[in-house]
Amino acid sequence: MTSPSTPEAPWPVRTVARKVAEWIGRLGEVWVEGQVAQLSRRGGATVFLTLRDPAADLSVPVTCSRDVAGRPGLELTEGARVIVRARPDYYIARGSFSLRATEIRAVGLGELLARIERIRRLLAAEGLFDAARKRPLPFAPAVVGVVTGRDSAAERDVLVTARRRWPAVRFAVHHSLVQGPSAASSVIEGLQRLDRDPEVEVIVVARGGGSVEDLLPFSDEGLVRAIAACRTPVVTAVGHETDTTLVDHAADVRAATPTDAAHRVVPEIGEQRRLVDGLRARARHLVGARLEQQERWLESVRSRPVLADPQRLLHGRADDVEQLRTRARRSLTHRLEGAERDLEHARARVAALSPAATLERGYAVVQRADGSLVREPGEVADDERLSVRVAGGRLPVRVAREDGQP
Repeated sequence: MTSPSTPEAPWPVRTVARKVAEWIGRLGEVWVEGQVAQLSRRGGATVFLTLRDPAADLSVPVTCSRDVAGRPGLELTEGARVIVRARPDYYIARGSFSLRATEIRAVGLGELLARIERIRRLLAAEGLFDAARKRPLPFAPAVVGVVTGRDSAAERDVLVTARRRWPAVRFAVHHSLVQGPSAASSVIEGLQRLDRDPEVEVIVVARGGGSVEDLLPFSDEGLVRAIAACRTPVVTAVGHETDTTLVDHAADVRAATPTDAAHRVVPEIGEQRRLVDGLRARARHLVGARLEQQERWLESVRSRPVLADPQRLLHGRADDVEQLRTRARRSLTHRLEGAERDLEHARARVAALSPAATLERGYAVVQRADGSLVREPGEVADDERLSVRVAGGRLPVRVAREDGQP
């Protein structure tokens, strides 16, 4: 037993490498699924290949005998999906990990479809295919990003059709691998580059038709997640109309063919012109109809008597005004006469009740110097000066008593 490592007694590298090799050797044989990325049948009894995990972008070297790789019925090619029974091995001298295969089986079509279905259910459960995530495509984008194979029919279909429909459109094209073990990572690289371009308003991922194996990279889990993570709307046009890959579920719009993708991302200029002409004609018709309606209303208003001959109403109202004036004058005169009579009656009553009228009949009013009235002889004193008011005016008098009588 090797003593535990400590800062004072560290293990040498060879000890760590040996322990790693011992732990890996205890795993025994394991079954591994992956995609053949590289294959070398160089001279000798050993075949070298690289087994890749597309979802994790991880690969591991595999060695096997020529008999294992050349088993009858096994078509071992780059890009093929295989299941390998192998023993993990750690080569201490180089510090490298590899697998020593003792059996290789090709993954059949049914197994491929079953694996794709498992991935589809996993991603659907995460919500990557939800309709709420789908974004609308921009109308008449100025720049369209295209991820497709170099000099492919899909590229020509997209570019030629889009330019014919909308000549002003521009393209940012990223040529990528669309088949084989590196196709998924190549398409992901193109997607991410175009998604970072602020001028690109929509991205089209296009590929022509092919077998299920040929289209397998477009059901790669990593590629599906990359499409779902794009900030730019993505249109997929992979294969023929009947072909469906997992990227079609994650894309914002799924086109049946590359030509259909061009139809979806850009409008048709002739159709838009016809639409504009139709809208212009409709607007002209609506405005004309409104003007005609207003003209008819104006004519009907002008034909009314009040506007046709405004003086006619004045002629008819002159007699009414004269009658009202006469009534007002008569009423005012009557009111004034009544007021004069009331005033005369009031004046007569006031004159009848006035002290002056009493004085006119020979009566007099005696007052002291302070203006108070004298009612009793005993209220005045001898030699007191009084004022006597008669009808003709006032008389000053002085009180003189005779024998005690005033």
